[in-house]
Amino acid sequence: MRDVKELARAERTQLATLLHSLTPQQWQTPSLCAGWSVRDVVAHMLSYEELGPGGVASRFARGWLRFDRANAIGLDDFAEHSPHQLLDLLDRSLQPRGLTTAFGSRIALVDGMIHQQDIRRPLGLPRDIPVEALVPALDFARIAPPIGAHRRIRGLRLAATDLDWTAGSGPEVRGPGEALLMSIAGRGDVANELEGPGLATLRVRLGGSSSGRPPANV
Repeated sequence: MRDVKELARAERTQLATLLHSLTPQQWQTPSLCAGWSVRDVVAHMLSYEELGPGGVASRFARGWLRFDRANAIGLDDFAEHSPHQLLDLLDRSLQPRGLTTAFGSRIALVDGMIHQQDIRRPLGLPRDIPVEALVPALDFARIAPPIGAHRRIRGLRLAATDLDWTAGSGPEVRGPGEALLMSIAGRGDVANELEGPGLATLRVRLGGSSSGRPPANV
């Protein structure tokens, strides 16, 4: 079994390969994050990459200790970065470092996986996510504070239909592991790919739309 840091690096490497293949028009495509283009999602991810603890603290202080405000500040700070500049930074940041290595690099893994799907789904560029990476991502996404999954999935049993993974108890929501992950992260439209007696409850909690606050914000 590969360790999580290695899985996170592989996730970033695959994201970099994808982004290098995109056209300028694809970089401007709306992502699953409400109001954010593909370029914005990449800028958001990388806006935390070179911040040390002091830089992160300063950003959150400027954002009144709210993830959405801190994210907006980071996006503003990177507003002038071109796709080429973002790619250059990503190519130099394939190995998780700094705060993204917290929780055994699970932040880096989940952040990279969910945001890659935020990009791939609107572009119609699906992929097969390795089970060895998807299982730890599902496990951590349920409890990662920035994702805020508890309010969406409490009292529900989640069951993947394409891999050996279940979590929680209560009315069941089942479907592909990747779709469960994206729904856990607040991407409401993905719920159309799920089923089960708990789905109506999950839909209400998702609000029927994609979340504008991306997960794993460090």
